[in-house]
Amino acid sequence: MSVKIRLSRFGSKKQPTYRVVVAEERSKRDGRIVEKIGYYDPRHEPSTVVLNEERTKYWLGVGARPTEAMGPLLKQAGISDKYVKQHAARKSKSAAKEEGEKKPEAPVA
Repeated sequence: MSVKIRLSRFGSKKQPTYRVVVAEERSKRDGRIVEKIGYYDPRHEPSTVVLNEERTKYWLGVGARPTEAMGPLLKQAGISDKYVKQHAARKSKSAAKEEGEKKPEAPVA
């Protein structure tokens, strides 16, 4: 099963604090996790992001995919440069395959 790096919400009503967790893709937002690798507090200015770099790089290396919300946070922590390059390469390869698979349209006479 696929594994994601995502945010799990904690904190009181209208005072969010998030844990950065590794969880199976199908589990609930605040459900069962595989590992806690950090936290994110958006209420401070600037917002606080604390990650265990070693474990984050390990999970990215084994194929864990960060969610859309985690992308900017990983960049802010300075971890995702390698991941972003790999992800962009995958997207460009898949885009090229999709373009190659499209059937050429018959000329209109």
